[in-house]
Amino acid sequence: MTTRARSTAYSTGRPPDKGRADRRSPGRTRFTGVLLILLSLMTAAVCHWVFARWLPSDGERYRDYRAAEPCSPRALERGRTDCLSTWHLTVEETVNKTAGKGSSYKATLTYRDSWRGTVSFGDPGPLLERLESGDRVEATAWRRDIVVLSKDGVRQNTSKAPRDELQMNAAVGVLAGLVAAQAFVFGAVRLVRPGDCEPLTWNPYGKRLLLTTTAVCFGVGLPAVWTGIPWWTVPAVAVPVVVCAAVLMRPHPSRSAEGA
Repeated sequence: MTTRARSTAYSTGRPPDKGRADRRSPGRTRFTGVLLILLSLMTAAVCHWVFARWLPSDGERYRDYRAAEPCSPRALERGRTDCLSTWHLTVEETVNKTAGKGSSYKATLTYRDSWRGTVSFGDPGPLLERLESGDRVEATAWRRDIVVLSKDGVRQNTSKAPRDELQMNAAVGVLAGLVAAQAFVFGAVRLVRPGDCEPLTWNPYGKRLLLTTTAVCFGVGLPAVWTGIPWWTVPAVAVPVVVCAAVLMRPHPSRSAEGA
């Protein structure tokens, strides 16, 4: 009687689902645990890739772009692409469509009769919304990509322009690492004690913890991008907050169950 009360009487805020544990065999529970551990390994690999490859690569690319100088005539003759070259192009057409996830901001450009290409933007302003077919623009190219368009002193970065937004790279990496930790713990519990996984169940604790983890990671990452603070502040803030939330949200046995 005491064991049954301990396994079901957790303060989850709603009546326990009777018979759930009985409907799941130990073999099925262990299989779920194996899947969760495999998921944890995959997300841990993503976390490692973000911090070992993606974040350093983006940081190095941005530093190279900031250090790039205008191409000399000799550099252009040699076909160098790691300097900033300037081209005078003609606008053929533009796309300025704002529709939520279906938003599209593009400009199709031509160079005499020898080249035609399309560049994308993250938003319509300040230049794209002013452009019309036939306008002449000045394009800055770096490493074979058009990174800036300008006209009459108004400049706008294209989607190819390197940006100092490593905070969001870090937010993705931290999220992957924390999801890996949660999946591993939940999976290990199902392997070790398949008959008693409380309180490490998906509903409500696991779901609440995953939503909280996601909200914290991006809730820290986005303001970090806007304010320009260093990327390492994202894991320094997000990880302790999520750990504290995991402890505080963990369901505890009710007093009646403890005294049974």
